Amino acid sequence: MQYVSLGRSGLKVSRLCLGTMTYGDPGWRPWVLAEEASRPFIRRALEHGINFFDTADMYSLGVSEEVVGRTLRDFASRDRVVVATKAYFPMSSDPNDRGLSRKHLMTSIDNSLRRLGTDYVDLYQIHRWDPETPIEETLRALDDIVRSGKARYLGASSMSSWQFAKALYIADRRGWTRFVSMQNHYNLVYREEEREMLPLCREEGIGVIPWSPLARGFLAGNRRAGDQTMRAKTDQYAQQMYYADADFAVADAVVAVACEKGVKPAQVALAWLLRQPGVTAPIVGASKLEQLDDAVAALELTLSDDECRRLEAPYVPHRVLENR
Repeated sequence: MQYVSLGRSGLKVSRLCLGTMTYGDPGWRPWVLAEEASRPFIRRALEHGINFFDTADMYSLGVSEEVVGRTLRDFASRDRVVVATKAYFPMSSDPNDRGLSRKHLMTSIDNSLRRLGTDYVDLYQIHRWDPETPIEETLRALDDIVRSGKARYLGASSMSSWQFAKALYIADRRGWTRFVSMQNHYNLVYREEEREMLPLCREEGIGVIPWSPLARGFLAGNRRAGDQTMRAKTDQYAQQMYYADADFAVADAVVAVACEKGVKPAQVALAWLLRQPGVTAPIVGASKLEQLDDAVAALELTLSDDECRRLEAPYVPHRVLENR
């Protein structure tokens, strides 16, 4: 396993991060694995040398955090893993149990720590931008969370580049803890982040940890027009993001390069993402152990400039996904 700094911070993370939205309560989403089925994936990740684990309070409404916390306690030393979680989305019908207000963030960090069974998280992330809360209120609350020792570093996820630039500027001006990472939507079939967000992150020394690096399985080589996996059938969000004709052309290019190299399409898609400037650690999900093994194998796969041009050529600009 390779380890790199998360942005300009001193935090060292594995070149891949295990995303844990798939682990928790099947009652939340039909494709989610229950705890006993989830534990082997976290254990295999640790065996591969992955030390970076990403969850969120809203995944299975807290159950994912519980599963991650219990499994890591059983198989790893707390000091040897980097645990990341997120807050923003509603956790109940209470109007204050959502968003990025001081009230919600202070409650959310305590609830996440309780579910994870730890005194601190390494990376505490805002899951989305909150248009109803002044960013100053959010940033001050996050700074207090870090100063209290409940979080070591701060991260952000999925927002416009102007919003992220504003947050970084205000944090610097006020002397508050700044974000060290951006968890954004970036893969071969959604590359709009290359226009503004990625250059901003490179300039500001922000680590980029893209979510959905395989486009929710779209780039795994098993999608054809009309084909539907269980997740594809029930994942309406993915239907909004992908499945245009040009997206299938990109997927076909991935399959073609993979066949020539004798590897799996998922490895090619990940290898392309790993070589993009500024990308620190793609967040990979897995519902089969071989998917995790394939992701790790992508670290050793080298793509030529010509192969990358072939992968990129079919891309057609997308509308910016406002609700990403």
